[in-house]
Amino acid sequence: MDKSSSQDSVSALHDLSAVDLVAGFRARQFSPSEVLEDVLAHIAVWEPHIKALYAFDPDGARLTAKASTERWHKDEPMGPLDGVPVTIKDNIATKGTPVPLGAATTDLVPAPADSPPAARLREAGAVIFSKTTMPDYGMLSSGLSSFHPLTRNPWDLSKNPGGSSAGAAAAGAAGYGPLHLGTDIGGSVRLPACWCGLVALKPSLGRVPIDPPYVGRVAGPMTRTVDDAALMMSVLSRPDRRDGMSLPPDSINWKALEKSPRKLRLGLMLDLGVGQPLEKDVRNVAVRAAKAFESAGAVVTEIDGVLTREMLDGLDHFWRVRLWDDLSKLSPDKRAKALPYIVNWAEAGAKLSGVEAIRGFNATLAIRAAAGKLFGEIDYVISPVSPVVNFPAEFASPLNDPDRPFEHIAYTVPWNMAENPAVTINGGYDGKGFPIGVQIVGRRFDDIGVLGMAKAFESLRGAQRPWPVAPGK
Repeated sequence: MDKSSSQDSVSALHDLSAVDLVAGFRARQFSPSEVLEDVLAHIAVWEPHIKALYAFDPDGARLTAKASTERWHKDEPMGPLDGVPVTIKDNIATKGTPVPLGAATTDLVPAPADSPPAARLREAGAVIFSKTTMPDYGMLSSGLSSFHPLTRNPWDLSKNPGGSSAGAAAAGAAGYGPLHLGTDIGGSVRLPACWCGLVALKPSLGRVPIDPPYVGRVAGPMTRTVDDAALMMSVLSRPDRRDGMSLPPDSINWKALEKSPRKLRLGLMLDLGVGQPLEKDVRNVAVRAAKAFESAGAVVTEIDGVLTREMLDGLDHFWRVRLWDDLSKLSPDKRAKALPYIVNWAEAGAKLSGVEAIRGFNATLAIRAAAGKLFGEIDYVISPVSPVVNFPAEFASPLNDPDRPFEHIAYTVPWNMAENPAVTINGGYDGKGFPIGVQIVGRRFDDIGVLGMAKAFESLRGAQRPWPVAPGK
């Protein structure tokens, strides 16, 4: 596993945080155009190996960066992200770009308008230089897609970056600039962030307006630092009337991240009794994280999970029926263009009754009730993100079995259904240096609280390994 030197990682413009980039623009240490050129040169080295990008538009980005450079020269930035390079996931619409949803079955029609998260980033002055890859319909925790080339993990090219925000995670780990936007309906920003060593926030449902909205579906930041995730949230959380499920505008101070764990009640959630067994290295990282918080004055108690076998199977049944509803409308020839794994998984939905589908949907309400009861007794949950350290790049999921597709999301999916904010942050490494994430979950609407806990953990977790460098560099 190749590593960069600490000197390279500090000095390279593509490795600077968004917070540092904005400070550098203000001090005229460098310009948005200079930063973009450095990012583009870095992408040219990495992209042949990891295939993280879709609709890459360097020329359009150069024009945007040039305009930003001129604004900074006049000390007239248009927003808090003016000049900062950003990527946006395939399924988040950007005006004029088709939205394939990672699937070869999708008709490539240019999007008529920016979706709410993309609009907020553009209004803030971000330099959107590319979309990023995802698997078919976002229903895999994988970089495997029938439309995009196989996306690989920069930490180890033989491993999967996870998904469905696969390209966003790979781009973040490889250093394609500081800010990457993903979506999450069962773990799709947190799982790939875990496997790529990043910070990722799944906000409370409705905190970030999104279009189209759906049960449990959110958009969230994927970054290298907690400060950058908070900066991105200060932009993404601005209101948009297109999302009828969005929360009322809230005057959250996204810079107020200082939070002491002292006397907070933390629940350490390890063995769930459902899903894949927890690997030893993952368990050790989660336990060390809990002990670090305990050393800072938190009261830590080991707790049971909120998910049951019945709940997980119910979600599986509901999602099968939901996707089969879409696939069944396609001709057999067109449907055959989707990943066989996805088709095999969804086809089983045709055999489920309406009662079984509704019973599956009702798992969301059961999970919400269980989570509400849990957070009546504790302030935050500390847990693993994934039960496994990694899995092969070519797999559709860790088990690669469409009959058992969601055994790896038992730590992440409850918080989508319960609408709680949950942040992933790197907690340590296995014996080969592969990153292992830790999840911090808070009460509904306590987005700033979970970011504050993650910020505290940044100073508690110990030294981090250098980010990976491209093969042959």
